This record gives sequence, C-alpha cells and structure tokens, in this order.
Amino acid sequence: MRTKKPITPYGWTIKQRLAEMMLSQKDFCQMHGIPPYRLSNLIHGTRSALRYRRQVNQLLDIAADITCEVRND
Repeated sequence: MRTKKPITPYGWTIKQRLAEMMLSQKDFCQMHGIPPYRLSNLIHGTRSALRYRRQVNQLLDIAADITCEVRND
C-alpha cells in the first residue's frame, strides 16, 4: 500500500496562506482554475508543476525564493 507523502515546507506555506484567507484547497482551486491534484502535487512536492507554482505564488503572495522540492521516490 502506498504511504502518504509528508507535506513540504512550501506546502505548509500554502496551507498557512489558505487558512489566513479562510479558504479550503478545493475552493481555492475552483476559484482560480487550478486542478486540485496539481495543488496537492505542490503541497507534497511530488511534481514541480511550474506553471501552477508561479500562479499559486502570485495568488497567495508567496516569495519565489522558497526552495522547489521535488521527490523522486
């Protein structure tokens, strides 16, 4: 059985900003046309998803210098 990937520091930043805005991941994705699985990829670091990373950074006002962590397991 697959184990759930841990949340990356970048993922915690996303979750914190969403909490500050009082938005769920699902609502945020629907509002901005982001596939929910791509946001999950960003939160868990399973894919870089650069297009959506830039969009999420801009929408949530996240500094672009946060390390891009991609897991290869």
